[in-house]
Amino acid sequence: MKRAKFIETVNSVIQQHSGIGVNKFSIRCGLPKEDSHHLDRWISFATSLKAKIIHFDLIIIDWPLEEVHHFPLEALDAQGGSFVQSLFLAAVSIPHSGIRGLTILRRLVLESVQIFGDFPGLLAKCSALEDLEIIDCSGVTNLSIPHKLDKLRHLLIDSSTTDIEVVELHAADLAHFEYKGRVIPIVLHGCSKLEKATIMFVDTKALAHTFTAVPSILPVRILHVQAIISKYAQLQKLPTIPEGMFMNLRHMTLIVEMQMTIMKFFN
Repeated sequence: MKRAKFIETVNSVIQQHSGIGVNKFSIRCGLPKEDSHHLDRWISFATSLKAKIIHFDLIIIDWPLEEVHHFPLEALDAQGGSFVQSLFLAAVSIPHSGIRGLTILRRLVLESVQIFGDFPGLLAKCSALEDLEIIDCSGVTNLSIPHKLDKLRHLLIDSSTTDIEVVELHAADLAHFEYKGRVIPIVLHGCSKLEKATIMFVDTKALAHTFTAVPSILPVRILHVQAIISKYAQLQKLPTIPEGMFMNLRHMTLIVEMQMTIMKFFN
């Protein structure tokens, strides 16, 4: 469906809606910034009916992310209390000055989002968060959350194309941790319930750090590891893993990819 027809259809559905509340409001459509008035209307509609699940995927292939929409998080906190339980945002920016917190939010997924302001402070106000996924977002270099996210069970961080330099948080109930990106300091405090970890380092010289870079994964039962090497000799330089390092491990998948250098010769 073409974009103009899609916008027309959505606006028609909104106009004809009876006013009864909705459980889920989902939009998946590449939307240029000049159409922001439509987005504002859709957000207003979803918040006025206190939708529990809100999903806005506005990614346009090969479109500069500098021209994304501003998503007003404060609109989710301005209808007489927090109501959103699941929020997915893609290809927007989220300035969040003055927001009190999304106190019943259980799932937050941010993909290709420009983040401004105190993001760790925002997460600290989401005390019910169980699932947090941060994928190729910009604006956060230090993901250090001093407050406890006691109910967080799943954390996914894909920083392979972004600038996250530090990850540190308290998550007593964390059961599944996933990370893709460069080798950076990752400290997960109090993760005694961690059972599954997925680690993928994009650095070609990171294989030796794979099993030691995230000390919190040592008690896991299921471990998936993927690493990239530039030459076979790196496999022969792996450090010896101390005996008893993974006492609880029951299943491990290790994938090592060779990065091939393509050379072109010209006469």
